[in-house]
Order: sequence, then structure tokens, then C-alpha cells
Amino acid sequence: MAWYNRFLGASNEEKLNPAQYVISRNEGMTIDTREIVTNYRTAYEQLEIVNRAVNMIVDDVSEIPFRVSEKVLGTTGVKKNVRKSKVDILINREPNPFQDISSFKRNLVIDLLIDGNIFIYFDGAHLYHLPADKVTIYSDSKSYIEKYTYENSVDYSVDEIIHIKENSFNSIYRGVPRLKPAYRTMQLLGNMRNFQDNFFKNGAVPGLVLKSPNTLSEKIKERMLQAWSMRYNPTSGGRRPLILDGGLDVSTLTNINFKELDFQSSITANEKIILEAMGIPPVLLDGGNNANIRPNHRLYYLETILPIVKKIGCAMERYFGFSLSEDVTDIPALQPELRDQAAYYATLVNTGIISPNEAREALGKEPVDGFDEPRVPANIAGSAVNPEQGGRPVESPTIEEN
Repeated sequence: MAWYNRFLGASNEEKLNPAQYVISRNEGMTIDTREIVTNYRTAYEQLEIVNRAVNMIVDDVSEIPFRVSEKVLGTTGVKKNVRKSKVDILINREPNPFQDISSFKRNLVIDLLIDGNIFIYFDGAHLYHLPADKVTIYSDSKSYIEKYTYENSVDYSVDEIIHIKENSFNSIYRGVPRLKPAYRTMQLLGNMRNFQDNFFKNGAVPGLVLKSPNTLSEKIKERMLQAWSMRYNPTSGGRRPLILDGGLDVSTLTNINFKELDFQSSITANEKIILEAMGIPPVLLDGGNNANIRPNHRLYYLETILPIVKKIGCAMERYFGFSLSEDVTDIPALQPELRDQAAYYATLVNTGIISPNEAREALGKEPVDGFDEPRVPANIAGSAVNPEQGGRPVESPTIEEN
């Protein structure tokens, strides 16, 4: 086709695939992952609701292991020579000599929620988490991503890094933090907390005004302020009695309603917005009766936890080339799902569509001898010779007597 492209005058840029076309317009571009992540990390450390929501998701995702099956048909994987047993150890038990799988997964999910990206380095034997806010992506016009650089000092090739991204509408390189839609809400919540802190640091006393019937010089005003500050200091708890002479009078700058300083209704509304952005039904943290919590808990797993687990599993599946599925048999909230699955596969087995062992494999169970063949449904075919196959027995032919 080269001669055909030359005949039509096609340029090299026109031969690029859509992703390469986007990159070619930004050749040499550096994609820094440090956007405003510091603000999200600060919110995680200082705002109780953000910390609790992130930790809740992190803990629940970390509890779900993967089942490793055979090679995925049609894909070879980035790393072709890693054995199935080794992959199972790396993603379910010990990713590296310094971490257990729970700590490793927690690092990954925190980065995904706060930064929108996960970077995992594979050295050929172990998996290592690279903090996302310290990784920079370098692109080029032909190969999509040229390299990854850690702390502007260590370079990694594309096939050494497993890059998992959150959803993004304006970048093909990096994901958007899940907390980003609630960024303004977190700022507002933080400002309310800071106002309360500063108010009570001031001894819960609003600004004061000293009134004098006489005209005072600047020197006298400054001396009076110094004396007032030394005797009456709310920050240090000073409450020495004051004697006001010369017609001085004290009044507050504004009238404060202490009930309004609670901000409770505003705080509750803002916390709800943050929980919704994180994909957590507020009722799970607010408390409530069992009838409300159980369906919302199941919805939380189906809509928030499992998509994150699948996102990580798909990236690992593509990298190592083995089929991965999440094992939810020990998750109480998903037991109705397991019952539905069991009923579904039982129907397929009883109608002869799949064999019992195929159903067991789909449910993550080991095969059993003698269950490799599909069953013959009882209402479809039968045999007088072997009634166990089901169906109505075939009538024996009538023998006419001579």
C-alpha cells in the first residue's frame, strides 16, 4: 500500500492512528501528574469525611482477591514469560519482599482516588508501587508514551510500568481524581472548619471596640491597645479584671449568634456532596435501619467497589496475559449476587446448554470427574434403555404373532 499512499499524496501524519494523531500535535509534551493533588491529599489528612470515605473504599477494595485462570485468547500480554502461579502470588499474596498484598493494594487505591492514576513498576520478579504524584509521563508522536520518570531522576520504559487511569474527558494520558468534582465543596468545608478553629482560638470572643468620649492621640491609642492586650488575652486564657476610666466603654464589633456558628446543616450538606462524588451512599455512614442499609450496601459494592477492582484486574490481565476475575465469595453484601449467579448457571446446566464443570469453572470452583458432558433435559429426549437420561421411555415395538 506504500505506492498507493504516495500516489494519493498521503502524508505520514495521515497514516497515524487517532491516538498518535493527537500526540503528534503535542510532540515532546510532558504530562505532569502533580496538578493540584496536594490539595486533595491535604483534604484527606484534615477533613474527617474525606478521610473516612477514602479509607472505606480502600479497605473494601483491598479485601477482594483475584482468581487467575488460563491465558486470555487473542492477547499475548506485555510480559509473556511469567507463569500463572507467579502471577497469583504477585496479585494475591506478596507483590514484593517489603509489602503484603493488603498494604500494596491500599497504596494503589489511595492514588487512584486522590490522584486519578496508579503506577506499578515490574522488575521481572516483583511489583512495586510508585507514588503517582512523583511520576511524570513523557510522550512522543509515534509511540504514544516514550517513558515514565520518577522524581525527575529515574526513567522507566513503557513495558516496565502498569499504568491504571481513572476516567478522564480531556486527556489520553492521565485520569482525573475522583475527588475533583467535590473540590469546591472540600474548600468550603475546610474554610468553615478554619473559621471555627480561629474563633475558639480567640477565646470565643468576637472583635471588640473601645469607645472613648474624648479625642485621643495616636500615641495614647497605641498605649491603651498594648495595655488591653496584656491584661485581656483570649488566646492565652487571660481574664484579668479591667477598670475602665475616662468614660471608656467596650462593645463587640458584631452580634454573634453562637447557634449559627455550628454550621451543622451546611456541613452535613457538604459532606453528602463529597460522599456522592466518591460513590458512597450517605446512609452507610449516617446510620439507619437494616432495611435501608442492606440494599445501599449492595449498591455501593456493585457501583463503586467492583468497578475499581475490575479496573485494576483488567490492567493486570492485559499486562500478564492471564484471565482474571474478582472473587467475591467472602463479601456478605454480594451474597444475593452469588445466589442469582448459582440459579442462572443451574438453569444453563439443567437445559443442557453447558456442562456442570463449565458452570463450576464460571463460579470459580474446581472441576469434578464425570461432569464434563452437558445433561440431556428430561423434557426433550429419553430412552427406555437408559431412563436416567430423562424423557418418556420409548415404547417397545409390537411383535405380531404368526
